[in-house]
Amino acid sequence: METGDLSERLGSRDPAVGLRAVGALHRLAEQVEAAAVARAREQGWSWEQIGDALGVSRQSAHAKYGK
Repeated sequence: METGDLSERLGSRDPAVGLRAVGALHRLAEQVEAAAVARAREQGWSWEQIGDALGVSRQSAHAKYGK
């Protein structure tokens, strides 16, 4: 789903279309967040710094993305 298509679907008056678009948006946000966390770790950021940037605890960030 392209970004323009996603925007159009989010504004749909059909709830089924809108809800599917919201699901796609959530999945996209998760992918973008994971990539940003990986870059931060590659650059030496601590879990505390990452948690602060995401608005969560360091433990939550580590539990979600730590390996």
